[in-house]
Amino acid sequence: MPEFATLDHESLSSAVYGALCDALIQGRFQPGDRLKIRDLAEQFGTSVTPIRDAILRLANEEAITFRSPRDIRIPSMSESRYREIRAIRVKLEGLAAETAAQVATSADIDCLEQILRDNERAIADGDRLKGTELNQAFHFMLPEIAGLPVLNGILRRLWLQMGPLISDAYIPGGRAMIDHHYPVIEALKRHDSAAACMAIVDDILLGGKPILERIEREERLQMMRA
Repeated sequence: MPEFATLDHESLSSAVYGALCDALIQGRFQPGDRLKIRDLAEQFGTSVTPIRDAILRLANEEAITFRSPRDIRIPSMSESRYREIRAIRVKLEGLAAETAAQVATSADIDCLEQILRDNERAIADGDRLKGTELNQAFHFMLPEIAGLPVLNGILRRLWLQMGPLISDAYIPGGRAMIDHHYPVIEALKRHDSAAACMAIVDDILLGGKPILERIEREERLQMMRA
């Protein structure tokens, strides 16, 4: 966890919120996980106040379900909500890939290829956390390369909800979670905007198929229990 000891109250609250956002986006929590304010305060080395403030802020952003101070959880997602977020990601991440292809340098491409190599090792090792973190890093490199910071901020909001789902499905999803990253890199090398957009869309739709299947399966089970 980051070091927060020297920060003032306002900076501390922002830092804790940012760290929890990163944890969600990188898949360090999974749907159904229970969050305990005191446990998080111990991990961060802070009082409970900035943790509670961050939790309430994330609940307002629908990234966390806050039923009571003793019942704070990472929410599951309905199929309809997942499909809506997926449709938005297709448009926005497609724009990021399309724009990145126009301006990507050899250094940018080297960075993406290193992320992909590291991700291959994580999958081979069955390292869910590392794999999910590297997957997020790959996706967020595209708006960074494209020079689209506003888009990056919008995507962070969406990935607060997507990170836990991707983490949950990452190892069972196998090669589907990474194979479509290769065509993205090849399109960037050619500065082919249309191909880059198509490749990241394929990654979201086809690579995300294991996530959708898990959501559908969970909804069927819930209907059977009802």
